[in-house]
Formats: sequence, C-alpha cells, structure tokens
Amino acid sequence: MTELGTPKRLRVGLIGTGHWARETHAAGLAAAPEVDFAGVWGRNPERATALAADLGVRSYPDLDGLLADVDAVAIAVPPDVQAGLAVRAAEAGRHLLLDKPVALSAADARAVADAVERSGVRALVFFTRLFLPEQRAWLDELAATGGWSGGWLRMISAIDQPGSPYAESTWRRERGALWDLGPHALSTMITVLGDVEELIMNRGVADVVNLLAVHRGGATSVATLSLFSPPAAAGNANGFWGRAGIAEMPPWRTEPSEAFALAARALATGEPHPADLVLGVRITELLEEAERADHR
Repeated sequence: MTELGTPKRLRVGLIGTGHWARETHAAGLAAAPEVDFAGVWGRNPERATALAADLGVRSYPDLDGLLADVDAVAIAVPPDVQAGLAVRAAEAGRHLLLDKPVALSAADARAVADAVERSGVRALVFFTRLFLPEQRAWLDELAATGGWSGGWLRMISAIDQPGSPYAESTWRRERGALWDLGPHALSTMITVLGDVEELIMNRGVADVVNLLAVHRGGATSVATLSLFSPPAAAGNANGFWGRAGIAEMPPWRTEPSEAFALAARALATGEPHPADLVLGVRITELLEEAERADHR
C-alpha cells in the first residue's frame, strides 16, 4: 500500500503478439489505471519487437526476463499454448489474466489451477461478457431474480471472410465453435441458471454446434454456435424465460478492450469476480464432456 492507502499498481507483462493481444489485451492494459504495462514477450521475437515499439513498451527477448520484471501476466496465445505458459508463470509467483478457454483439455486446465493454488497467486479468465458492464449488470439482475426455467443463446460468426483477423487461426479451425464460442455460451448460462449437470452436443450443417444443457435445479438451456457461417447470418441473441416472463439480452457499447481493462483492474485489486479460474476449469471440463456426448 502507498502512504495514501491506495493499492500498489500492478506491473503486468503481455504474452502474445496476435490481433487479440494487440487490440484487446494491450489496449486494455494501457488503459487500466491500476496497471503499469511493462512490456511484451512473444514466441515470434520479430513480432514482439514490432508490437512493443508500436505500444511504446519494452520487448523482452525471453520469457524468464519478462517474468522476473512483473507482478502478473496477461496471456493471449492459443489455448493449447496458454496452459503451459500459465503454469510456468504461476510457478514464478506471477498473477494470471488468462483468455478462454483456459486449455484444450480438462487435465491441462486443472494443471494450471494446481500451479495457482501451490503458488498462492490470483487468476482470472477473460470471459468477455462477464466483464462487459452492461452484460454483467443484466446477468447479475437475472441471477438475483431467479425462477428461470430456461435460456437460449445464438452466436453466429463469419470469421472465414477476407480481412478477418481470425481467418488463419489454426486452433479455431481445428477445434471449431465449441471451443471458441462455447465458453461464452456456457459461462453466460451458468451465471443465471447454475452449474450444468447434463450436457448434450449435436452437430448441424457445416460447422454448426448445438448444445443442450440441464442445469442444477432442472432449468434447461440451448445454444447454437458457428464460426464459419455466411456473413448475412452473423449475429448474437440471448434470453431467458421463467416466472418473471421473458428477458432478452440488451445491447452493449463497451469495447472488448475496455472490458479487459476492467478485468485487469479486478486482478490488480484482488476483488472477487465470477470469472475466476474455478469457472475456467469447469468450462473446460464441460467442453470436453460435450465432445464425448457428441450426437452426430
């Protein structure tokens, strides 16, 4: 604590150099008043150097150098890479601001959680909707109201279009909408309806994935997800129904980078947040369960 009693600013390094790292993580870290943005490390040194120069921060030639110079790291790399880096950072005593999904297997996600517990560091997972103020307020209000019998969600993307920053994402092409959009769907539904007790996945046309979940208490939810749909079909919808009637998702104006700044604030202050590593591990377990319950 400082002499004025305000929390010490958290010195944070960025791991990753891609579009999401630049436009969301880096922009959010730079905007968060509780954070000192220390610099960047990436698996591609040239890209890390270029990104750091654009941001006006230091480029670290090796990960150990970054870890030695920060209190926390924000990680924006593919999830199969993230898990190992997160374990390494936690074992070095660094707090973690992770992206979703935490990993591409439940075992790897639990390994991150074990490292965090052993080291006593803090960890949050950037489920974007849970950090958007408009969405968080709506979901919290619905959870407090209770009495919901079911929910629905549709997330249809068209990332396979010219100019899309995600068109060449190898892990998205290999693992599909379930692993990219599924964390958004499941974290949203769990916030309002409670944990999932049964989960069924059904594949539709092209890459469409349908998830049917039975939640604790008997409420049900259904989510339709796609990454590679026609642009004219792209869009999001979310709602719940129950004793209070029908509640449909309100629009939001907050940019992802602004939401990330709020995530960085939560990590810096240590304030409790539902988007913690417990939820991150649980979502990974459910995604794995959905693949096992794939009714093609």
